[in-house]
Amino acid sequence: MQTGHHAPGSSRIQYSCRGTGPRLLFCFHGYGESADTFSFLTESLSRDFTLIAFDLPFHGQTDWKGSLFFNPADLLTQMEEISSGLPGPTTPWTLLGYSMGGRVALHLLQLAPEKIGKLILLAPDGLRMNPWYWLATQTRPGNRLFRFTMRHPGWLFFFLRIGNALHCVNPGIYKFTTRYIDNIKVRQNLYARWTIMRGFRPKPGPIRNILRSCNIPVRLIYGRYDRIIKADRGLRFQKGIEDLCILRILPTGHHLLQPGNLEIIINAITS
Repeated sequence: MQTGHHAPGSSRIQYSCRGTGPRLLFCFHGYGESADTFSFLTESLSRDFTLIAFDLPFHGQTDWKGSLFFNPADLLTQMEEISSGLPGPTTPWTLLGYSMGGRVALHLLQLAPEKIGKLILLAPDGLRMNPWYWLATQTRPGNRLFRFTMRHPGWLFFFLRIGNALHCVNPGIYKFTTRYIDNIKVRQNLYARWTIMRGFRPKPGPIRNILRSCNIPVRLIYGRYDRIIKADRGLRFQKGIEDLCILRILPTGHHLLQPGNLEIIINAITS
């Protein structure tokens, strides 16, 4: 494995490079994970693909020193620079995104559909905007409230416990929220990670139009027992593009990037 970095401003974006194949696969990890999440794919893909996996800001070995905004156009530029430095054809790219990384891949498709030959999305975020996420990241008052809450979370815990007891809060959201705000460092990371990625805002309707006009195939994989990102989002997205978009639901939860699903993920990438 090789590693490298690109430096927008004073920041350092870390990425790993695995495999020596002629086809280029860019990989984007989920919340709280890193480029290493994709390492188990290397042996099966290394002859046909070169895998480039990024550590997104405030994840892995990336050292972010700039403002809390990661410009999607800057990421695209970095991908183009990495691609141009590799031997052989530089496009089309295959994009693989898991959870939060799915939102990254979808937005990149909006920016540069001409560079992308295939999209693989594992329980992708971004096919529906969560209203709380929108409030916390896309509005100034909401972001200020989000920052205050991450510093003083007591009131949120109170209402979450009541909502959970009354079955007014999605159990997956409840578990996710309580897991990620149980100490100050985790809360600081949550605020920074959500806020900095606010520029990645895919729009499902226009994306479906892009897929049709550019004839780009999509593979969607979901977990049947996933309470964080449910498969019905993918089923709605698939309508009208069934000839391009193949969806598969596995008997798992949200954690899809694991060796037990290797064959299915490899097949989605290569078929």
